[in-house]
Amino acid sequence: MTSLLTGLSRLNRGLERMLHLVLLALLMGFIVLIIYQIVSRNLPILPRLYWTEEFSRFAFQWMIMLGTAIGVYHADHFVLEAFPRGTRPDMATRLFRDLACLAVGVIFIYYGKDFAISGLRRKATASKLPMIYVYSVFVTSGVFIVLFSLERLLYTALHGMNAMEKALNTPNELDEIAHIDDDRLDTIEKRTTP
Repeated sequence: MTSLLTGLSRLNRGLERMLHLVLLALLMGFIVLIIYQIVSRNLPILPRLYWTEEFSRFAFQWMIMLGTAIGVYHADHFVLEAFPRGTRPDMATRLFRDLACLAVGVIFIYYGKDFAISGLRRKATASKLPMIYVYSVFVTSGVFIVLFSLERLLYTALHGMNAMEKALNTPNELDEIAHIDDDRLDTIEKRTTP
């Protein structure tokens, strides 16, 4: 099991680096297309390219879905903490969160497949781009979400929830402050105990 986790972790780290580059390219393309749209509306010498609006929208959709997958990997999505940290109900809700993310990834793959295939019969209005390139974003995002959720769940099974979150979650400022306060309390207690 440990070798499976190691392999999955290496795969996911490589995929995450690739996703960061893809997201950076999409963001740069999105910005360039939006700037061109603004400038071409105000300068009559530039042709109005209607496909730029479509492509900027498509890039935005891909950025959202791929960014969501990275958010699942590091638990950067919205989380409601209803129970005191470290209690059984808190641990159960955190485990449920990762299981729910896995389920959403599976749903994206299962239903997104048919949705992507339906894009073979449709074309974008201005650019005539086959819509499969846009509709396949759900399947792609679903695959990343499943891989990232599986690593989180496997890590939890082998090392526990707290170790997994320490290794994979984006550091939370409140947790760091609480940790600093705990260290200060320990120091104060050591000084006051004879």
